[in-house]
Amino acid sequence: MRYERCVESYEIVVVGAGSAGLATAALLQQEGLRPLVLEAGPEPGAAWRERYDRLRLHTPRLLSGLPGLRIPRGYGRWVARDDLIEYFHDYTAVHDIDVRVNCKVERIEPSWLLHTSDGVIQTGHVVVATGYNGAPFVPSWPGRESFTGELVHSSQYRSSAPYRGQDVLVVGAGNSGAEIAHDVADGGAARSRLSVRTPPQIVRRATLGIPAQLLGMAIRKLPPHWVDPFTMWQRKVAIPDLTAQGLPRPPHGVRTAFLSTGTTPILDVGIVDAVRHGRVEIVAAVEGFDGGDVLLADGARIGPDAVIAATGFRAGLDGLVGHLDVLGPRGLPKQTDGRPVLPGLWFVGFTPTLGGQLREGSIAARKVAAALAGEIRSGRQDSNLRLLPPKGSALPG
Repeated sequence: MRYERCVESYEIVVVGAGSAGLATAALLQQEGLRPLVLEAGPEPGAAWRERYDRLRLHTPRLLSGLPGLRIPRGYGRWVARDDLIEYFHDYTAVHDIDVRVNCKVERIEPSWLLHTSDGVIQTGHVVVATGYNGAPFVPSWPGRESFTGELVHSSQYRSSAPYRGQDVLVVGAGNSGAEIAHDVADGGAARSRLSVRTPPQIVRRATLGIPAQLLGMAIRKLPPHWVDPFTMWQRKVAIPDLTAQGLPRPPHGVRTAFLSTGTTPILDVGIVDAVRHGRVEIVAAVEGFDGGDVLLADGARIGPDAVIAATGFRAGLDGLVGHLDVLGPRGLPKQTDGRPVLPGLWFVGFTPTLGGQLREGSIAARKVAAALAGEIRSGRQDSNLRLLPPKGSALPG
């Protein structure tokens, strides 16, 4: 496997060597094209290396592989973080993808000039595949700067070891928040609390052996008026009532929550049992900070040693392409996954989904690769036609 320095001119450049970027590159190569993939980190899939040690995929191995290479059976049904990164390395090698690491694209200019940490690259087509979790987000809580304890974003969390014996508050009831709160409780924290603003949707990672991902895939095909009642019934049957612990059942189902907020449900890998037995305590939303205290929405004041903000991410595309007027109000591209937002500028893997990030990113990569390859072939044919002599004229020589 070769990781080389950036060069000056390529027909296609893919920005980001995560799952969507690697899949797009491999599929473009099947079309006879040879893209250059630029990765800001030191290896393919580098963003996954920054996730916490205990992380495993919530989607099963058989539904998580990229086009052209299955994830090895030996990695088990729920693939661990380090095994997934090893798979990305193998995928890069098997498909002979030209990945250039430690090369950060800082700004994309029209006509497509890419300003990178290694200099300027000219390309005819650029595919941005940096993902919608590109920039950690921490709310500007009042008094945040005055907090005398430790305040970090969940992207900085690696393991429970530094928090052994500490009073820890995790803010945000998404998958990362739930798993980190559970992890620090298991790891010997003196106290683990989870701050929740809106009661989350919770589903089992698998029910009777059937992964929740299949439900997410089916939701798009079911009549809309069936989905919420079904998911509400499923939670009532599969998840105990946690109202007394501070997690009442939401008044609506998974579909309504996803459409209104874009959030996916918590996939239970231990948080339900931890809350039910008091190892993780539920508290109200954070409203602000006052010295060593955290102020909660219900008027309570608590004094944790550490606050871990599992408050999500933003795509972080403003500095890269914000000047090109291609982003919508949430900072996501106006057009993605199959059509260019501008001639020569494509985005892939920026659509939130209930069907699994890896699987849906691969589907999007197929659309982008097919459309982009078709556009390049059409352009080449047009160029060849322009080189032909007028009808009826003699060929030279």
